[in-house]
Amino acid sequence: MGAVLRIPVVRLDPDLPLPAYARPGDAGADLVAREPALLRRGGGRALVPTGIALALPEGYAGFVQPRSGLAWRHGVTCLNTPGLIDSGYRDELRVLLVNTDPDHDYEVRRGDRIAQLVIQRVEHACFTPVDRLDETERGTGGFGHTGR
Repeated sequence: MGAVLRIPVVRLDPDLPLPAYARPGDAGADLVAREPALLRRGGGRALVPTGIALALPEGYAGFVQPRSGLAWRHGVTCLNTPGLIDSGYRDELRVLLVNTDPDHDYEVRRGDRIAQLVIQRVEHACFTPVDRLDETERGTGGFGHTGR
């Protein structure tokens, strides 16, 4: 394993665990719910606090991703996916969950693993106006352009 990026974390709820990777090599660290929430069937949603605030270094961002097991078994996923955490953000991380199951409500319990946090290096770009873009094989095709 290479160098480990150290992320300062404030535990807003000392009884909850810090984000943690379930297995060596995992890309996402589990985030847990600080408060319970009821997600009504057919699109009910809630902004669920995680009990932590963190300080990402400049040049990095956090991306909140859904947990595949919640999506598969219960139809619960994250809206605004991936949720972007900028390096300057210092408030509590919250996860916007939605229940897509048409028949069953879903109850989030305190301490449930509700999402994954992926930390990545990000580049800043300088956007330069031009009159034309270079030609590519793909060109202007998008949204289903390559077929099924």
